[in-house]
Amino acid sequence: MSLEIEKATQYIKENIKVKPVIGMILGSGLGYIADKVENSISLNYKDIPYFPISTVVGHEGSLVVGMIQGVPVIVLKGRFHAYEGTDLKKIVFPIYVMKKLGVQGLIITNAAGGINRTYHPGDIVANKDFINYTFKNPLIGPNMDEFGPRFPSMVQPVDKQWLKSIIEESKKQNIEIKEGTYLWTLGPSYETPAEIRLFDKLGADLVGMSTMPEIIAAKHIGLKVVSFSAVTNMAAGILPQPLRHEEVLQTTERIKNKFEKVVYNAIKSF
Repeated sequence: MSLEIEKATQYIKENIKVKPVIGMILGSGLGYIADKVENSISLNYKDIPYFPISTVVGHEGSLVVGMIQGVPVIVLKGRFHAYEGTDLKKIVFPIYVMKKLGVQGLIITNAAGGINRTYHPGDIVANKDFINYTFKNPLIGPNMDEFGPRFPSMVQPVDKQWLKSIIEESKKQNIEIKEGTYLWTLGPSYETPAEIRLFDKLGADLVGMSTMPEIIAAKHIGLKVVSFSAVTNMAAGILPQPLRHEEVLQTTERIKNKFEKVVYNAIKSF
């Protein structure tokens, strides 16, 4: 895969004007943040050699490079999921390309279902820890020694100091950021009420269908990383109504100004 990473990196380098320092992966309904990038250059995923393609509503499928608050950034406007049939190594492929481009910090956002009953739709939660309930891992197979160790530690999956600065800065703006543990499932079906009861007993506060592969890859290659969930709905069985993807997009639209400020604080605090 190293040669494929090199070719994708070279194509992007030839088409951008700045060297990105921070990378961002935007979840369902959160792609609008990429529209705030100044002096931006947008590259369609399908035009980048070996790049995966996003197929989900709410994930546009373009790579945006430019400036936010004077910081050079690279943004994945639309992410990839295992339920799309995408191999896990392809899902994390852009993380390795970002590393080759010079990225040092990674901001990951997602839309998630709330298990913790103190959460409400519209809350923003910092993912402090993770549960990989798929038992799959993007690092299975030959290790790319030039990027990272065979057995990377997951003791501290996110950068605590960076996260602390973001929370403090957001608090000054009267934005509350809650904290919790995110559990990754494969999807695409939403979870059953029985599964949610199990996840609750395991200590999960949130459930979603993304993020964990990217967290693992980021730790493998030594990137500083923070991750935030938009609680777009309460998980199955917490509330009586059925879950709908349209609800996810509606909630992210409602909180977009608040979420955007959190992302800006993350960039400023890096």
